[in-house]
This record gives sequence, C-alpha cells and structure tokens, in this order.
Amino acid sequence: MRAAVFKGKGTIDVTEWHHEELKIKEVRIKVKACGICGTDQHIFHGHPGSAEVVPPIVLGHELSGEVVEIGKEVTSLQVGDRVSIDPNIYCGECEFCRNGRHYLCNSLQAIGVTRDGGMGEYCTVPEANCYLIPTEMGFVEGAMVEPLGCVLHGIKKLTIKPNHTVLIIGGGFIGQLFLQLVKMRGTSTIFVSEPDENKHELLYKLGAHTVMNPMKEENQAMLKNKADVVIECVGRKESMEFAFQAARKGGQVLAFGVSSPETRMTISPFEIFAKELKIMGSFINPHTHEEAISLISQKIIDTERLVSHRFSIEKLPKIMKTYPTLQVSKGVIVY
Repeated sequence: MRAAVFKGKGTIDVTEWHHEELKIKEVRIKVKACGICGTDQHIFHGHPGSAEVVPPIVLGHELSGEVVEIGKEVTSLQVGDRVSIDPNIYCGECEFCRNGRHYLCNSLQAIGVTRDGGMGEYCTVPEANCYLIPTEMGFVEGAMVEPLGCVLHGIKKLTIKPNHTVLIIGGGFIGQLFLQLVKMRGTSTIFVSEPDENKHELLYKLGAHTVMNPMKEENQAMLKNKADVVIECVGRKESMEFAFQAARKGGQVLAFGVSSPETRMTISPFEIFAKELKIMGSFINPHTHEEAISLISQKIIDTERLVSHRFSIEKLPKIMKTYPTLQVSKGVIVY
C-alpha cells in the first residue's frame, strides 16, 4: 500500500509500505479520511506525541474508513461497515486504568503514534477502537470525531454557567469546536482571541460575541481580570501567560493547547492564590467518541465547515514542512 512514512525529525516519505499483521480481534480498514493534528506537527518536528514515537511509522490518529477485512474473533463488525477510529489503546492493568482514569495509562499505545495510523491507504486497528458512523455522516466528519472527543473531555472539566464570561484563546479548529460547545451552554458572553483576522467572520458565525486580535495591546488590557473561564488552545508561552492575566477572581483556566516540552512560562503564584484560580489540563479523549459522533451526526456541532484544506497523500511531505505558513485551520487527507 501507499503510505506517508515518518522516518525521523523533519522527514516523511510517500512510499510502498507493508500491511500490519491482522490479529484475531482486529480489523483492517480502507482509510477514507485522516486529519492532520497539531500533535502530528509536533512529532514531525521532533517532539513527543501522546506516547513515545519510534520511526519509521505511519502517523495519523484522526481517521475514518471502511472495514475491508476482519479477524477471526471479531463479532461486532463486518466487511463494509463505515467506522470512525478512537486511536487510544489502554493497558487496563496499571493503577490509572484500574481506578477509571484510563487516559493517564502508564502504558498508553495509540494508532498513528506507537503503531501505524491513518496516513496510509489502509490501517489495522483493534475491533474495540472502531465506532460505527451513520450513513449520512461523511468520512471527513468521521475523522473529525476524534478531535471533538478530545474537546469534550476538556470542556467537561469546567463549570460553565449562562452568566459566565468565557474567553477562548486561539480561534483555529480546536478553538472553533470549543466555541460551539460553549455556545451550547447558553453562555452570555464569549470572547475569542485570534490574531488571524481571516478567521474572525467564521468565529462570529459560530457564536462568538467578540473576536479580538491579541497582537493589539489595548485588546489584552481590555480582557485583564475579565473571564470566569479561560480556555487556552494555543500552547505558546505568551498565550498561556495571557490566560492567567485574563482570568478573574474565582476563575477557571483550562490548558488545552499542546506546547513544546521545553516551553516555560512566568506566572505569579500569589495571583493564583489571591484570585483562587482553578487550573486544569486535558489529555486525549477517554470515552467521548460516541457522544462526539452523535453531536456531529445531529448537526449540533459543525466540523465540515471548519476544514480549511484537503490534500492527497502524495502532497503530504511538502504540506508537513510548510503547514505553519499555510494558514491552515484544519487540514485533512482525503483518499
């Protein structure tokens, strides 16, 4: 099969690649769509993913496709089924798995991270990681179930009330998903901080009350001590520091953006103490796949409109090298 193979920092080659052996409780799918995640970009540039990456490997953990082969003991799927894939594989034995926090699994494996993923024509996955999608759901939407599931995990950590002021830092694909979920909660005031003014019109259409360019100092000053809830979707030092400045007394700060492991920020412990801030992180998407499928299939959450670029697999090596300069909100490989 043809696959985009990650061979080490800064190198992806489209080449012929082997099929993984199909085990008795696994299925092989013909990949129909695979999203390019910010985590894929981190891995491409030499940073870790959700688990250690050992090249050569096929990346891509946001994927959907059609079942073309099933293992001998597969009972819930058949050839021809349309599926979305939850990439995370938990050991079930460590202390975190045994106390219900699978997402912190000490031996986490993931499709597209520790084993071949969706940036190839075919992908072999455990039966348990496949979720049927309805016929009216497109395969691009099916691939976007995984990032929506991650966002659902994050937003469930927050208490959001109708009278709250919510600030979303970063108006790209993830920020756009958070915006729709916050809007669902009937929140009275939603600010979005996004420097790319080409995205502002869509952000307003998705429900933002005010969209501001954070590069203008007067905008940052306007939001200082303003937000009951701050959702940081960028992962940069400056945006993280801004999140703490924008949070008001009793506020909540969700650190969702994936930063480089070397990133450090300056914050005041006294400010955390005096404001009595609640600070949270959010990692992967435990047990949110079915809910995400339902929200997309009912058109409650729009993902199709948020996809800014569609690529063929042959273009992927160039795309991965130039991705940050393309002003991509969400890119998807379509087969």
